[in-house]
Amino acid sequence: MPDIILQIKDLHVKVGDNEIIRGIDLEIERGTVHALMGPNGSGKSTLSLVLMGHPKYAVTRGDIIYQGRSILEMAPNERSLAGIFLAFQYPSAVPGVSVANFMRNTLMARHKGDAPLTPAKFKGLLDNAASKLQIDPKVLGRYVNDGFSGGEKKRLEMLQMLVLQPTLAVLDETDSGLDIDALRIIAQGIEAQRSPEHAILLITHYQRILNYVKPDKVHVLVKGRIVKEGGPELAHELERTGYDPIIKELATV
Repeated sequence: MPDIILQIKDLHVKVGDNEIIRGIDLEIERGTVHALMGPNGSGKSTLSLVLMGHPKYAVTRGDIIYQGRSILEMAPNERSLAGIFLAFQYPSAVPGVSVANFMRNTLMARHKGDAPLTPAKFKGLLDNAASKLQIDPKVLGRYVNDGFSGGEKKRLEMLQMLVLQPTLAVLDETDSGLDIDALRIIAQGIEAQRSPEHAILLITHYQRILNYVKPDKVHVLVKGRIVKEGGPELAHELERTGYDPIIKELATV
């Protein structure tokens, strides 16, 4: 039997009177990478924020089960402490807090105040993760995302993931706005997180990152519903045809 980390059951979500998610069913198994693809406005980023518990979004029906437990009543920080991680499409700056201090305090919070590593070992962990992402060690002393380029912000999101080692990583269009070299480095970070103990939900608009990160399953989200599923070949089909054939087919149903 597969070890299911995340179950989304008949999920419906509104912002105000606008229903954005219109009945999603999705299961993600431990040790797998799932790609969620879809055109702009399909609800991909909304789903990522709902998984993390953003208060702007109201779940009107359905459930989200994480490791056998409903998380709908859990606050965002509780979900993070439980091992869910969200890499934002547009990461925010945190002036006054260095990357190194942010990472150490976040890791301590994950372990309920008990630092799992000595300062020296933590530095080694951080430096090792930074090297995998080709991050200059000087960046670790800068304030979080303050004055960072878009590519630097995305690398910092991957750095957090590699240090925290979340059970479930949700990556919201981490590939957006990256040149080919930055994209390759980000993909290396994602592959470094792939393991039998973890699961990754990779949300993307384009197929190009899937040239570097091979998903186990691909799901296509259109107008708040998953309308097609398959293996890695589905992503290549979408690259050839775009989303229009799927959208036109739905219009005739």
